[in-house]
Amino acid sequence: MGDAGSFPDSRGKSAGPAMDRDEADRALARLGAEHEAIETSLLALQDHAGRRLLEGAGLSGVTKDRWATTDRAITLLWSYFDAYSAALRGAREARARLRWLNQQDLVDLTEKLRGRSVTVAGSANPAPSLTGPAKLSEQFTLAELVARMNELYAQSLDMVVASDSVWSALPARIDLLAAELNRTRSLAHSAGVRPGEHPAGDDLEAITDELATLRAQVISDPLAFWQPLHGSSAPGGGRPDTERYDRAARALEDVRREIDAVLTVRQDSEARLLRLRDVLSRADRTLTEARSARGEVLAKIAASEVPAVSGPSTALQERLSTAAEYRRHAQWHRLSPLLESLEREAEDELHRARESLTAVTAPLAVRAELRGRLDAYKAKVARHGLAEDMVLTERYDAARRMLWSAPCDLRVAEQAVLRYQQATAEALAQRQSGPTDRGGIA
Repeated sequence: MGDAGSFPDSRGKSAGPAMDRDEADRALARLGAEHEAIETSLLALQDHAGRRLLEGAGLSGVTKDRWATTDRAITLLWSYFDAYSAALRGAREARARLRWLNQQDLVDLTEKLRGRSVTVAGSANPAPSLTGPAKLSEQFTLAELVARMNELYAQSLDMVVASDSVWSALPARIDLLAAELNRTRSLAHSAGVRPGEHPAGDDLEAITDELATLRAQVISDPLAFWQPLHGSSAPGGGRPDTERYDRAARALEDVRREIDAVLTVRQDSEARLLRLRDVLSRADRTLTEARSARGEVLAKIAASEVPAVSGPSTALQERLSTAAEYRRHAQWHRLSPLLESLEREAEDELHRARESLTAVTAPLAVRAELRGRLDAYKAKVARHGLAEDMVLTERYDAARRMLWSAPCDLRVAEQAVLRYQQATAEALAQRQSGPTDRGGIA
């Protein structure tokens, strides 16, 4: 035994002074409050929905391993709690038997409250320790036992809360997405979007498989979808990992937009086909006009290179017929990309036809410009009173014969117009400087 006024620890050595009666009563009250709080927490853990799900689930992966450890820890927690309850009950009974406490009574009571007076059988924790085989029994103070229970409780609750959080969040969201997937699949079928026939149909099948696999994995191994919050010591600190779910949701949204585009094609395909026929018809008429203009140019303009004019695009007409067939047979998923390409190529065809007409009629435009320039200078000469000038008249007549003859040599005609312009400019300059002898011009 130790000195008077002290109580021995488990090795028989003095562990500190004995408590007085008030200290002992306060310690019993505190331990009683701790006992009540621990019991409440253990009962809440026992009734936790996540723990009940873990007990009945077919677990796999990291969750299976963690639950095996947690289940043993919960069993050990109740063993510790039973030992704690028995020790506290013994201390209370000892205090109740002794109304007046002498020094030895206080030493004995202090040993119960502060000493390593609680023995827990080793069978409650069958796993071997890191330093050797499993112990047959362990001794604790009540404070040490409370600390051990708090540690095991926090670890167990963390695992249970994390699993329950994943189960509460992901399966329901996956089910909602699967319901939306079924609606999208029905819509896709009505639009002719089917696996093997359209990429969006293949995507729907892939999303279906992914959601089924994801749900099965979430149910069997929820901790594989848990992201702990680093730096948080609170049980269940973290959040469910929704990356795969989010990726599937985005993929489904992309498919839905593709199907909406196909349905839009179904609604306005007739109007788009009519517009396509009109564009191609205008292109054909423009090419016909270009061929006619080319014949006129070859007949009226000499020494001029006139580009050849191609015929209408039979390939576009054939594809337009194919598009009409797709529409008749409600093959909207095939009609959609075909219409888009046809619209681009039809506009290109119309642009090509207009450029061809412009290139073919360029010599006629040049001739018209020269005629207009010649007439404009003639009017200018008349305004300045030089209409009777013989030189100007001769040069005007020469240029006019060239421009109004067929075939017209544009290069020669342009030179004749330039000579008339120069003569006009000289005549006007001389008129401003004073009268001279100019063969009839006074």
